[in-house]
Amino acid sequence: MYIIDFENIDVAYDNIDGYKDRELDSNYKENVVLKDINLKIEEGSHWAILGANGSGKSTLLKLILSEVHPKVDKEFKKEIMGLKRYSIFELKKYLGVITNDLHNYFLQNAAYMSGFEVVLSGYYSSIGIFTHQDFTPLQIKKVLEVIDFLEITNLKDKKVAHMSTGELRKCLIARALIHSPKAFILDEPTVGLDIKSQNNFIKMLKKLSSNASIILVTHHLEEIFEEIGNITLIYNKTIYKSGKKDEILTSENLSEIFETKISVKKKNERYFIEEIL
Repeated sequence: MYIIDFENIDVAYDNIDGYKDRELDSNYKENVVLKDINLKIEEGSHWAILGANGSGKSTLLKLILSEVHPKVDKEFKKEIMGLKRYSIFELKKYLGVITNDLHNYFLQNAAYMSGFEVVLSGYYSSIGIFTHQDFTPLQIKKVLEVIDFLEITNLKDKKVAHMSTGELRKCLIARALIHSPKAFILDEPTVGLDIKSQNNFIKMLKKLSSNASIILVTHHLEEIFEEIGNITLIYNKTIYKSGKKDEILTSENLSEIFETKISVKKKNERYFIEEIL
């Protein structure tokens, strides 16, 4: 089964000043933000979606999350876990999504919560724990099991206000894990982390990869760890190339999408930029 199965998708935003009818107004303009998107990600596989800032990565992520929608003026295919129609709550059970927006929202609006409460809130996809929410003993047990599995018991009673960036991000992964999703989608997951925290966070992702697909959305080559076997390159609002990691992560391809001549090297199954020429 495909986690993501997209064919022939364009996405456009209306670019208008005030109210105008697209059929009646000759000044109507359509801003195409994604074009000819064809992407298939099989269940159990691990991917990185790599591209420069402004390339279309964030819009592709919004397309996956149904925050933006395909243009309907041509035939297309858009399925998640084999479903053409699904609710946002269904989507969250299939996909554990951790974005910087979610991280910042918790930081700004839930500083009073403990790590345990952050994870528990995942059952209702809420920012906070409320009196009308009922939790069963089995749900409480699952939260404790997830916290133990991810080795973050030291964060169980720690308040969000006192957590580091990496600590909160780990709690958000645990929050998604309580649904046992088929895949985790992580947007720039190591942004704001120091070198030690980055290394620890990647170790956590490796652990998750034994039970679920990992899909990284990033512009950092260093985030692509060994288990990631497939790469999609985004360039100029479309998919430039997609396939096996060793075939895609070449100096030629990355020089093209980052519009800078660079030399890419591989060491111990990890890729890095050796030189900017």
